[in-house]
Amino acid sequence: MYRVIGLMSGTSLDGVDAALIETDGGLWITPVAGAEQPYSKAERARLQAAVDAALKWKFEGPEPAEFADAETALTEAHARAVEGVIAAAGLTAGDIDLVGFHGQTVLHRAPNTERKGATRQIGDGEALARQLGIDVVYDLRSADVAAGGHGAPLATLYHDALFKRDKLDGPVAVLNLGGVANVSWLGEGDPVAFDTGPASGLLDAWCEETIGETCDRNGALAARGTVDESALSTLMAHPYFALTPPKSLDRWDFSLDPVRGLSPEDGAATLTAFTAQTVADAISGMGQPQRILATGGGRKNPVMTAAIAERLGHAVEPVEAVNWNGDLMEAQAFAWLAVRSLKGLPLSLPSTTGVPVPVTGGRLAKAA
Repeated sequence: MYRVIGLMSGTSLDGVDAALIETDGGLWITPVAGAEQPYSKAERARLQAAVDAALKWKFEGPEPAEFADAETALTEAHARAVEGVIAAAGLTAGDIDLVGFHGQTVLHRAPNTERKGATRQIGDGEALARQLGIDVVYDLRSADVAAGGHGAPLATLYHDALFKRDKLDGPVAVLNLGGVANVSWLGEGDPVAFDTGPASGLLDAWCEETIGETCDRNGALAARGTVDESALSTLMAHPYFALTPPKSLDRWDFSLDPVRGLSPEDGAATLTAFTAQTVADAISGMGQPQRILATGGGRKNPVMTAAIAERLGHAVEPVEAVNWNGDLMEAQAFAWLAVRSLKGLPLSLPSTTGVPVPVTGGRLAKAA
């Protein structure tokens, strides 16, 4: 049994989620505490500069200098997040066995028939371990990608562990509405997972570009708009949707170009409809679930979840309906995965990332 803190910084670049759980890396999972550490405007700007540089780099040539600068800021912010959740739990660093450090994805390239995939998460696991005085498991995706997998989604085995721990009736679709949307299909043999398309990522970028806000809070902007069917058709014509799972995306694989020229309200409505339609297509292609449980920031957007439910003819419930924590789900997952890494247990399966055989992963940075 390990007392472990998991850390997650999503593509929205809004901050670090930190979750403390007790777990054996199997079905014993007890949440203890959690905390959210927002990025300052300066930190967010440094991270965005790294993402912008990565989009130009495209895994070709030397890594951009912006990575090192952003990595320093990122690692320091994660250290504060760990210290915050330790304090919230009334513990000390000596009470923590391990930290699972996802880092920040700055670029992801899915594999295809001609080449292996590539993925880059910045974050200095060695520096974090030294600063905290706690062992850190980091670089959790690279082994899967090197073995021929997509390296994503990685939270699915954690979803499956919660599903089995709580003895839920299946099949259940766990829908993660982050920057990118992905689904975990549970309860029919090995779990199946894949990215369905954008969730909040495009919508967030649209809001920032058009109204200077980081997101469409409560779907208010989309609610005032009208879907532009021509723009939606253009978005839906993306070749990604013709691919069969397993498959994965980078947040920036899609462009705002089809909605440029629309009003802020109509653009938001169209992008929300795009997310809803691609999620609905993905889930209906899997079958008829007993329940659809939504996690991630998008579950708090009632316009988005209602649009998904309408297209599926099926209720979309927040994961809180089964007493899971949708704000800390991914952070908890990386805590759990860190323990599995330490034990040499699989982090991914052929059915979740397309890797040829189940693989473990992660690198261990010792505190001293």
